[in-house]
Amino acid sequence: MLSAMIKDHQAKQAAKKEDQERRRKEAIMSANELTQNLVDHLNVGVAQAYLNQKRLDAEAKQLHVGATNFAKQTTQWLALIENFNGSLKEIGDVENWAKTIENDMNVITTALEIAYKTSREK
Repeated sequence: MLSAMIKDHQAKQAAKKEDQERRRKEAIMSANELTQNLVDHLNVGVAQAYLNQKRLDAEAKQLHVGATNFAKQTTQWLALIENFNGSLKEIGDVENWAKTIENDMNVITTALEIAYKTSREK
């Protein structure tokens, strides 16, 4: 009877130990699955962030190239405008010169006409 009780006790202990081992393995598998799911979820977010950063870098580079080209074009436009303004000033200078010459010629013509009239009257 005592030996039967010991065997029964040992059998119950073994069954509890097996049940405990099975539950421990299930807990480890569940923890591993949870960890894997969390890592996968985080990896998706990290991958998306990496792709977004890559796109932002490419767009920033494009924007920098566009800004540089715009600055060069603006410089060229300013040079053209300065040349145009210089040409307009030269045209104005030529016009003033022509008016001065015309006035001088009118004075000379008037003087010659007066001189001619006075010489004919004599």
